[in-house]
Amino acid sequence: MAVPTNRIFSLVFLVSVCVLLCFFSWEHLSSSLRTSSWTIGSENNRYRDEEMLDLWGEKGNLSTIEIANFIKTNLTKQKSDQMRRTTRSAVPETPMPMLYRQSFKKLPLWDFDDIYNQDAPPRETTCARSLRNSKDESFKKAFLPNIRLYMHNLSMSEWNRLSHFNNPFGFMQMNYDEVMISAKLIPQQKEPLLVPKPGGDGCIRCAVVGTAGILNASKMGKEIDAHDYVFRMNGAVVKGFEEDVGNRTSVYVHTAHSITSSPYLLRKFGYTVPHDEGIKYVMIPEGMRDFNWLQGLLQGERIAAGPYKNRRPWTYYCGGYNESRFYVLDQDFLRYIRNRFLKSVYLNSTHWSIVRPTNGAFTLFVALHTCDIVSAYGFMTEDYGKYSNYYYDKHVKTHVVFYANHDYRMEMRLWKKLHDSKILKLYQTESKTETEKPK
Repeated sequence: MAVPTNRIFSLVFLVSVCVLLCFFSWEHLSSSLRTSSWTIGSENNRYRDEEMLDLWGEKGNLSTIEIANFIKTNLTKQKSDQMRRTTRSAVPETPMPMLYRQSFKKLPLWDFDDIYNQDAPPRETTCARSLRNSKDESFKKAFLPNIRLYMHNLSMSEWNRLSHFNNPFGFMQMNYDEVMISAKLIPQQKEPLLVPKPGGDGCIRCAVVGTAGILNASKMGKEIDAHDYVFRMNGAVVKGFEEDVGNRTSVYVHTAHSITSSPYLLRKFGYTVPHDEGIKYVMIPEGMRDFNWLQGLLQGERIAAGPYKNRRPWTYYCGGYNESRFYVLDQDFLRYIRNRFLKSVYLNSTHWSIVRPTNGAFTLFVALHTCDIVSAYGFMTEDYGKYSNYYYDKHVKTHVVFYANHDYRMEMRLWKKLHDSKILKLYQTESKTETEKPK
């Protein structure tokens, strides 16, 4: 006897549904095994099988729409349970295993080496002469106007990324718990480092004053002080040298080492750390001792560990310290300067881990990212041999000292290149008239 076509179709359809249900059940079972949730998975699966049996028992022959709806509901429940199990079994992110500098014979390169946080608020400028409007193609390609300048909110994922880089460019060979004690204290500053002066043309004019001997007898003091803002770093001796280097300091850039050693080394000049009214302090976190320093400074307590243990860091700022005017440079920013502008050949040597740009170079790049017009004074020039090491070596001719951790000649060539490209104005004795004269 011939079997009606509709009954054959129904039979085939039901067989197909059973196959699909077996497949889904097997997928669910496999997933349960993978997530070590056998009991939960089996129970959920049993309940769904019983639901299907009840559905079949209650209604007998099901319509196509009813079966389709059941399968859709079943899949949704399975996905929901899978997500819950995944959430329950997720392992919290932890610090990556520590990397050691001695494991690398030269600077290690990573796929993400030239990737940086670029979440700084865009700084709009109405200054037509701003260096940000430079037409120099090589500078435009390298310069990141929105790179994060200041350290704050260090997450675990950021820690793990930055742990691939040696200090001060990251946290290689540093202990997570020790660093985070102070890193969590660093506030995110709400105000920009610099703003245009009221009543001006919208341009922020900055002088960055280094300590090179070229400033000795330069008589650049008035020109330097005429800028909107004056940057200084390290042993910024002013008293007795105002005619050559000016007497204003708007931004002082330092490390824990430079701010503690300079008053001692320069005591014969009566040196004190700049503490002008409203001064901004910018710190370069070059190592663990700097994070020890930050912990004591931001908590208002004696330093608990490291070479400066028991010191009171706020006393070194001579009353000028204010948390709202204190900034800590971000590791990405420091590495960006090295990678894109000052990547020395010394990084291919066995002492690669100590090689970094000078504090003066870091300071100059802070200015290039916060000012429109930058003039550099007291930086190394091609005729450096004519001058003493420092401008305060007034009565004795000293030789320029080349320390192994800096590539001074590379920096010298970069300053000249930026000057020739009209990115900044470099004070040079053979072209005194070329430095920016503030209006």
